[in-house]
Amino acid sequence: MKTLPKERRYETFSYLPPLSDQQIAKQIQYMIDQGYIPGVEFNENSDPEVYYWTMWKLPLFHARSVQEVLNEVQACRSEYGNCYIRVVGFDNIKQCQSVGFIVHRPNLSRY
Repeated sequence: MKTLPKERRYETFSYLPPLSDQQIAKQIQYMIDQGYIPGVEFNENSDPEVYYWTMWKLPLFHARSVQEVLNEVQACRSEYGNCYIRVVGFDNIKQCQSVGFIVHRPNLSRY
């Protein structure tokens, strides 16, 4: 059995190659379909010990399309391209974050 090479892991999907635009769109669509409220967050550091991220605007309470969320990701990326950016999904029933994944890594991303 072979072990994976040592490398930094970033939350959900970190063991996969970077997600394509279509894959990101499908994940966001899943969030919306589940009734989760999407939000965009960024941080200069993605160390596992860092439990706080800065929220880009407010959560997108009324987002009904994937494109609305992707537009906010792009706006955040244009202003904070040197930061890690993730999309999170908040569950308004359980009052917690249920989903989250990185959509931009500085100097590594093509998104």
